Parts: sequence; structure tokens; C-alpha cells
Amino acid sequence: MKTKLFLLAIIVIFLSGCQIQTDSRKKIQDLEFLVVEEGKVPEKLSQVLEEKKAEPFKLTYQDQGNLYLCSGYGKQPTGGYSIGVEELYLTENAIYFDTILIGPSKGEILAETPSYPYIVVMTEDLDLPVVFQ
Repeated sequence: MKTKLFLLAIIVIFLSGCQIQTDSRKKIQDLEFLVVEEGKVPEKLSQVLEEKKAEPFKLTYQDQGNLYLCSGYGKQPTGGYSIGVEELYLTENAIYFDTILIGPSKGEILAETPSYPYIVVMTEDLDLPVVFQ
């Protein structure tokens, strides 16, 4: 009988833990952000981006009350790529950031040199972890 009660308690704890995680992803609000132009990125962050741009990356950088969210897609065969922000929102426990790589349009004249698309967005630093999707 004690074994059954113990197993039941474990199952209840496990199931309640799953529910908490689901609720923690519930959007509280969308966050305002600004896409930062290449020349306006803080110098230290710019150096890191230059080092990392050849491979896909996701990183954050905090500076003077601002949070910079960076997402790079690594080396692409040509120019003509851009990145869109799908979502940037706040939950109870984290900030969620989702981007998408947009390829060149059909018929677009492309530079034959490789490109290294990445995006840097700035939002208020809320001192929460960031989840990249």
C-alpha cells in the first residue's frame, strides 16, 4: 500500500511539474524592440559578432539598461538574405525571441560572394533569461 501511495505521489508531482512549465511559457505581453543598425552596435558586441558570424549563433549582451538579442545564421552562399523577427515576448520567467531567415527573392540579382546574415535587436533589460526559439 505504501508503494502505491509513493508512486501516486511521484506521478502527481511529475504531472504538476509539467503543468508549471507549460504555464511559464504563457505570453504576458509582446516586448518593444529596435533593430540596431550595424554601425550602432556597441563596440564590444560588434567584435564578438565579427568573430562568430561564420557559424550560426544566438547570444545576448547587456549594456546600460539595454538588452541586445543577437541571432546569426552563419555563412550563406550569396547575398540577398534578411532576417525577420517572428516574436519577442515576455513570460513570467523569461523572454522569448524567435527569428526567421528570409532567402533571396526569385529573379533577384545576387552578389556572388558569401554573406553572413545576423540581426541585433535592442530591448529593455528586464534581468530575465532569454529563450531563443
